[in-house]
Formats: sequence, structure tokens, C-alpha cells
Amino acid sequence: MAGVLGRTVLHRHRYARVWGLGDRKAPTSQTPSLVLMEDDPALPLAYAPFKSSTSATLPASLELISRGAFIPPNFEEDGPHYCVNLGHVLPPSLEDANAGEEQGTSPLLPVSWQRMNHDEGLMDAELKPEVVVLTDAVQLASQPGKLPRALITLKHRFPGALLWAPGVGGPDNIAALARMGVDLVDLARCRQAAAHGVLLTQHGPRMPLEHESTSLESQMYHMMKALDETRAALAQGRLTSMAVGQSLSSPRMVEHLRKHQAFTCEQEGVLSSHVASADQMECFSSHALSDPVVEDWEAFITTQYEAPKPVREVMIFLPCSARKPYRLSKSHSQFLRAIRSTGCHEVMMTSPLGLVPRDLEDVWPAANYDVPVTGDWSLDELARVQRMLTNLVERTGYKRIINHTNMDLTFLNVEVVDTRQGEGATKHEALQRLSQAVCDAVENYELRNQKNSHRLLEHYKSIARKTTLNDAWCEGLSVKGKLPRWRLEKDGVQMAVWSIDRNGFSFSKASIDLLHEHRALREVHLHPDVKWKGDVFSQMVVEYDPAIRKGDDLRVIQSGDCIGLARSLAPGWEWGGTPGTLAKSHQRKKKA
Repeated sequence: MAGVLGRTVLHRHRYARVWGLGDRKAPTSQTPSLVLMEDDPALPLAYAPFKSSTSATLPASLELISRGAFIPPNFEEDGPHYCVNLGHVLPPSLEDANAGEEQGTSPLLPVSWQRMNHDEGLMDAELKPEVVVLTDAVQLASQPGKLPRALITLKHRFPGALLWAPGVGGPDNIAALARMGVDLVDLARCRQAAAHGVLLTQHGPRMPLEHESTSLESQMYHMMKALDETRAALAQGRLTSMAVGQSLSSPRMVEHLRKHQAFTCEQEGVLSSHVASADQMECFSSHALSDPVVEDWEAFITTQYEAPKPVREVMIFLPCSARKPYRLSKSHSQFLRAIRSTGCHEVMMTSPLGLVPRDLEDVWPAANYDVPVTGDWSLDELARVQRMLTNLVERTGYKRIINHTNMDLTFLNVEVVDTRQGEGATKHEALQRLSQAVCDAVENYELRNQKNSHRLLEHYKSIARKTTLNDAWCEGLSVKGKLPRWRLEKDGVQMAVWSIDRNGFSFSKASIDLLHEHRALREVHLHPDVKWKGDVFSQMVVEYDPAIRKGDDLRVIQSGDCIGLARSLAPGWEWGGTPGTLAKSHQRKKKA
């Protein structure tokens, strides 16, 4: 019984997704989940939505059978069921050879490393499988870089399909595999562990204790618990921490995660531009130093960031704080009382982000990362700060740096005033030196305090350069209102309000033409015959910007006209065919 597999994304993080299977209003199963083999004991549908079998003929055929009613719109009978020819393919080590028998094509799509390298049919735009099977996942996992490369390639090519990696999953790596985009695994490794008298747990394989069993049922218990933890971690924004922790049980999995992270940095349309203010990026290990979000932040600060125009003469270099945004912390309250000037540019030294300018402390990821505060800095952390600081000083042209950190800044070709002199940042004498250094700079460079509304506008321009495509739309605006919901107005008409819920702008209907005039937001183009009433779905879209990030505000274009604004729920890599809502309507023009 072929047919469409009813599915919708419930939670997402980069390439990881929790799919709800069945009726989107009441899914009966979720991913990551299991595909049961012929002799596997039955498991609840919530954990194992599919079962599979392979024929004994040559070439073999693979059958995937749904254990629940997943066919829309009625969801009355168990299905869909798929069958496909597996063909005969060469191992990944012979990737240059194009021989063997081709694999079949159906809603269940088997893909091997050989097929990815030689089958041009995979690029057919009409090919939209429901489930993709990476048939040689086990072999790819043993060759450096090939498994993460294959997974990323398949996710971008078939964003709407579930991805099954047979033979590689277990309770000790399901979080790491989910982070790399795997939706379905099986019990092959659990069977191997049972056969060898080893217990496969979330922390890796180990010998059982006296009261423990290594039966397949015991292995399945650990697998189900791992699935629960992985789904919860993905839903609560903790998947990266869980995946990194799991990977430490296997040097090969550490390698896979590092390679996948490096490959992710090469892609566009994967990360987020905004997150909920309560979300946290957990930076508890050195792994965070190479996280794509951190690499992206460094790239922005070193290539695109511009300091606000009124504060380009003198920089005050400050330590960070555990509390975000920094200005709300006890230490920064003391710094601000000592500084008593808005004529200098305040920049914070932090890890893993390196530098955070005061004007960007409210945006993702600067406002949402959590890092242990020990006072100790690794060479890698210091190297990032030095790289970024050298670049920022050279590009901005500061005339003086007031250094209130304990970092030696003699590598800079600019005057540096050390206000710490080996003392703590909040010591009375250090704060007095900071205050005096600022007073001297104000006098020497004739720095003026900014009117609060002007200072806020410059900050919002800086944020616009980070979260929208430009700040041209901010020209002629004025800041009105009061904390925490400042308004940006033009000729008395509200264009945007600062939203503390997402640490970003919330645009008004009046801003649609202004944002369109300055091409300030990325575009999605709808089919001319579509009547847009609410959410944006992939079948409505004829063209989109592949660099869209999750959380982006978007201009919705139809027949050449901007008809409204939407807010992206999915990054650009998903827009090529992921079912379900890709963006939420935010503002729509009234029909003439």
C-alpha cells in the first residue's frame, strides 16, 4: 500500500528534527525512532513506527511497512508500505567505479555512496521520496568524513524525507546521529551487543553487573530510554550538549561530530537568526569553540560589523559576566557607574564568542549563551579574542583602548591604558582608574555624551546590520517609548517595536513598504494563483532565498509585489520540500 507518509516537524535544530507521524494534530509516533527487523520483538508504536524486511533473492528488495495509520487525510488504515530494489553496488572505497546493478527508485529511496557519486537521476527535481535509506552507512562510518558528508548531502537534496541509516544507531550515539540529521535507526548494534554479552547503554558499551541481563529485551530498554532523552533534548534545546557527551564514548563518533560541524560551517541556510529569549546555547566544553554559531559570529564581527559612528574614537575593553545581557549584571552595573559616559565604545571579552560589542549584547547568540566562569582562558580562546580584537581595532581606527580586562594588549598598534594593573575588575581602586581613564579620554578627544534616543537608534542600527540585510531602513527613524518596549517611528508612525520575547524587531504593517524599498529582508516568492491567508507552506513557494535562517523576518512577494511579512520557522535548507509550515504570517497588506 503505497501512499504519502503523513508527517510534520514538531521541533527542529539545524539538521535535527522531531517528526510527528500521522495526523499532525495528534501524531501517533515521533522520530528519532526505530525500524524493526523481521525477528525483532514488538515495541510500542511510539518508538517503532516501521518494520522492514529484505528478500532472499538477488538482487534483494527492501520492504518498509508502517505499523501505524500514517496515510492522510483519514489515517484509518495502517500504511503506507513501500518496496524497492536494492540493486548491487560497490563499497565506498571504490567510489570512482561506476559498476554493479542500479538501485531502484520509489518513495522508499535507497542511496549508496556509489549512487551519490554516479547517478544523475538523484538530481531530478521531480524525485521526492518519503524515506531515504543510506544503505552503506556502516561502511561510510568507518571511513573518515564520509558519513557526515553523505548525511549533509542527503538532507539538502531531500529535505522533506525521513533519513534512515541502517546498522549504525544505538543508545550510545542516537543523540549524535540525530544532530547530524538521522531520523530512523534500527536494533542491529543492540543485537550484536546481546550476542557478545555486552550491555549497550547511553554511555557506551560495558560489561553487565551481576544483576543485569544482556538480552535483546534489556538492550531495547536502554534504546527506548535513549530515544526519550534525545527527543526531550531536541525539544528543549539541549541536543548539542547531549550529542557531545555521548560522542565521548567513541573516538569515531567524536570524529564524525567534528567533521559534521566543519561541513555545517560551509553551508548557508542552516542556523538561526533569532531564538526565544529563554533559550540557551550551552557552552560547557571546548567543543563550543568550533560550533557553527560561534564561527558565524566571528565571521560577522571580523568582516561585516561596524561600530556605531559616534563611538569610534575610544574603546573600553571589559570582561563579560555570567548574566545576560551583561549590563544587568552586578559587575557591569559597577562598570557603567564608573564610566559615566556614552561617548566610548564598550566591547566585552568573552568565550566562546571572543568579542561582544555593547550594541549587540541583546541579540542571538550574545544574549543566549551559558558558559562556566572560571577566570581561566585556554590558548584557543585567547587566540580568538586576539584575532577578533586586532581586526576590529584596525577596521574601526580607534585612537585609544581603555583595557579593563586582564589580557595583555601589547599586540595592538594603538595606545592602551591599563586600568586593572593586576587587580580584580570590581576592586575600588581599579574602578577609580577606569573612571579616570574615561574622563581623560573624554577630555582629550572631546567626546560627547549621546542623547539617550540617539544612542538607542545607533544601537538599533547596529542590530539591524546583524539581523536584517542592511540598516538603510532605519534612516529617518526616531526611538520613542520606554523600557523594555522601545518603538521605532517614522513621522509619528510605528515601524517596529523591540521585542524582548525574541530579542529582535517586531515589524508593523506600516513598515512593509519601507522594508521592501530598502531590500532589508530576504524574499520568498509565492505562486501567482495562491491566496495567502496565514502560514507559508513549501507547495505555495515558487522561489526562496537559500540563505534564510530560522527566525528570519521575510518579505513575501507575489507577482512582483510585496504583499506582507512572514517569520521563518525553518532554515533555508528545508524550504526545498519539507512538508508543514515553513513560515508564519506576521503582517499582511489589506487588499486594495
